[in-house]
Amino acid sequence: MNNSMKNLEPHQYRVLNERAELRDKLEKLLAFINSPAFSNVELAEQKRLRHQADCMGEYLNILNERVAAIDA
Repeated sequence: MNNSMKNLEPHQYRVLNERAELRDKLEKLLAFINSPAFSNVELAEQKRLRHQADCMGEYLNILNERVAAIDA
């Protein structure tokens, strides 16, 4: 974090918080997908959960870009 990160606007802090929350949720979802318990989930639901993880990953990439722009 450089000096510009110390003087953030409220909406910029919200982006940082949103990214942290999304990262946490995605990590938990991926841990579940990679766990033995996932095999007990109906195949159609497995597909939906994988799709959700993919979308969350894309969303996280966008938030990472936004944070990088703040830090630029």
